[in-house]
Amino acid sequence: MAETERHVRLFRNGRNQALRIPREFELDGDEAIVRKEGDRLVIEPVRKGRLLALLASLEPLEERFPDVDEDLAPLNEVEL
Repeated sequence: MAETERHVRLFRNGRNQALRIPREFELDGDEAIVRKEGDRLVIEPVRKGRLLALLASLEPLEERFPDVDEDLAPLNEVEL
């Protein structure tokens, strides 16, 4: 079983605080999202293209959408 925590040292890189991510915690890709939750930092990889793959895997809807315009007055003709 992989370790779930590890002691690391923080250092300065110019005006930024940084840390080296140990090999066993490496993230896929070359971008990440960092957010602060209380006194914790959460780092997540940016996963690109996953929404399109999810949408492609869904079955089409059989339900018809309601006509939301049926009670509206007709549009005025516009000349350009």
